[in-house]
Order: sequence, then C-alpha cells, then structure tokens
Amino acid sequence: MHILLVEDDDRVAAALRPALHRHGMTTTRLATGRPAPDHLAGVDVVLLDLGLPDVDGVDVCRAIRERSDVPVIVVSARGEVDDRILGLHSGADDYLVKPYDIGELVARVHAVYRRRRLATPTGPEDVVEVGDVRVDLHKHEVTVAGRPVNLTRKEFQVLALLATAGGAVCTRSRIVAEVWGRSWAGANRTLDVHVATLRTKLGNPEYVQTVRGVGYRLGNPAGAE
Repeated sequence: MHILLVEDDDRVAAALRPALHRHGMTTTRLATGRPAPDHLAGVDVVLLDLGLPDVDGVDVCRAIRERSDVPVIVVSARGEVDDRILGLHSGADDYLVKPYDIGELVARVHAVYRRRRLATPTGPEDVVEVGDVRVDLHKHEVTVAGRPVNLTRKEFQVLALLATAGGAVCTRSRIVAEVWGRSWAGANRTLDVHVATLRTKLGNPEYVQTVRGVGYRLGNPAGAE
C-alpha cells in the first residue's frame, strides 16, 4: 500500500514514515499542501494534516476530492467537534486527532482502503479463493465448494479482512478496530465467538487459523488442494 503523507512537521514525518514502513507501507511525503492533488497517481491512501504552511488542509481535501476518490484520512491537532465535522464534510473518509496511537492509525488506513475497494465495481481482485472457500468482496457472498454460506455482517467483515490480507496474519487489535471500530474489555472474547461461528459455517476450522499471541490468518487446511 502506498501512502501520500501531507505533513509539514519534519519531526512528525520522521517518526511516522518508518512506522508505516514497518507495517509494509511505502510513503511519499509532501511538506506543503498545494502540490498534493498533483501527486495522487499510484496513491492508495492520503494522510492529510490541516495546519499546513501554504494552504488550509480543508481546501486541500476538497481539491483532492474534486480529482479523485482516493481515501483521505485527516490527521490533525484540531480536535474540536466543529473541526472534525468540517473535515468530514470536505470529503475526508476519516479523522484522527493528534497525538494518536500508531496501531490505531494503521488500522484506520486499512479500514478506509478496504471500504473504498468494496465500493468499486467487482473485478478479479475482488474475489478471493482459498481452497474451497470463495469470498466475493463486492457482492458480500461466500461459498464453500459452490455451496452458499450465510454469514452475519460482522462475520463477513472478519472473513473479508482475513481474505484481503493475502495469507498474512491479522492481529486481534486490528480486526477489532476495523470490524467493530472500537475496543472494550470483552473485545477479544467477542472476536473469539465470531471466529468460532465462522469456522463452523465454513465447515472446516482450519480455514481460519490461529497464530498464538498474535491473531488469525486465512489459510488452506492441511491436505486441501
């Protein structure tokens, strides 16, 4: 995933870029906002500060939205409700107030990117097949060996997240943040219940594999083609 980081603070950018790289993301950084709409080619998500030296970030967000539907997350020290409303009304997909937890930022990046993908017309990349399991991300349909599987909305969201990870492990915190949008004392137990039900409905518990101390991944059961 390629991130366009529009951030004028060198210290913030210097800390954020390596953190994003550790999560498998590449970055292009701009210290001013005016050039941002001209740097959208190949960008998957824009992280946009509002307090830019040359132009207000809200205007940058509007200019980006006029040219592209690329997901935009405002990352700003402006934390008042009116600021958040203005940012979202200007076309931002999400709004995160500084200071923030890097894990939450990464989860939100994945969430807006996935939502935008699901909103686009179906293509080959929107269908994931693992063994006999076929997940149509756009139509929200799941089949096992051609048999339709009825999932609840949350169950499908968990499965879709695992499917789009390409076999990589999704941490518990990321799954909870993206599917439920928040964390709470019983979040892990709720996730475990959904995974258990999902395994039952898929007909083989080995499709949703546990990585102890980390999270879950979607994988082929042993011996499956």
